[in-house]
Amino acid sequence: MDYDESKVDQAALALLYLTLHDHNHSWKSIDWDTMNRLYEKGLIANPMNKAKSVVFSELGLLEAKRLFAELFGKGAT
Repeated sequence: MDYDESKVDQAALALLYLTLHDHNHSWKSIDWDTMNRLYEKGLIANPMNKAKSVVFSELGLLEAKRLFAELFGKGAT
């Protein structure tokens, strides 16, 4: 099946926000190809390390929060 990688990246970033902890960390639980694309876009730190979480960039954290509210919010944000 063909799919829009950009839309997948947006949803993945929003889902990473769901596991936000310690201000700007998120548990790594997303497909590696998607994680690499988010890294290449400057939205997260390099996910290829031994840590079980990944660090959002400032832009990535803001965009993750916005997308989470847009995609999954129930009311006014």
